[in-house]
Amino acid sequence: MSAGAPGCIHEEAGWRGSDDPRASLLHTLRAMGAARLNVGTSGNASQRLEGGRMLISPSGMPAERCRAEDMVMVEADGRYAGARAPSSEWQLHRDVYAAFPAAGALLHAHAPFATALACQRLDIPAFHYMIARFGGTTVRCARYATFGTQALSDATVAALQERCACLLANHGMVVLGRDLEHALAMAIEFETLCEQYWRTLQLGEPVLLSEEEMAEVIERFKWYGKPRA
Repeated sequence: MSAGAPGCIHEEAGWRGSDDPRASLLHTLRAMGAARLNVGTSGNASQRLEGGRMLISPSGMPAERCRAEDMVMVEADGRYAGARAPSSEWQLHRDVYAAFPAAGALLHAHAPFATALACQRLDIPAFHYMIARFGGTTVRCARYATFGTQALSDATVAALQERCACLLANHGMVVLGRDLEHALAMAIEFETLCEQYWRTLQLGEPVLLSEEEMAEVIERFKWYGKPRA
């Protein structure tokens, strides 16, 4: 599997744009809040557009105050126009899209359980077979770097190799999807796994699945959720 195609994002599924991408992105931001992935101005979301561009949430605005027209179009070189500045993490989003062509949407959240694990700088091991949903036998925690910096962007791209989710040390989570709907579903699923791992750690170290057991799961996930031929 190439570094440019995380195992949980199927190239053949493609990415379908919306007739109203700004409204779709705003809906996703508000859904992130409703799912308790974000509070206030924390976190951000984007979707890939044609020509190397992306649409991203604005800087410093809570989702409930945003309007569709507040979503910011950013060119591949970082130029943008309009009344709002893009999220401070726009560079991370741009660099992840460049590194992973199969990704059509990216969500970054400060979800409670993911952030708790990130603040312990923990990789999430194969404590549950559903870890394979995110591309491998673990979910990595990216090394710490200040928000909005090239160092954080580089750390995130490294942690996402062969994966579609990662933790950011002392920060939060990043999840990729084919489109906004898929990315939101994966982010909610990832936060649930983070909660399960956090809870099992209260009882002690979990019994981990073996490499052989996880390899069988990963093989099964190659057809999981796909229509029958």
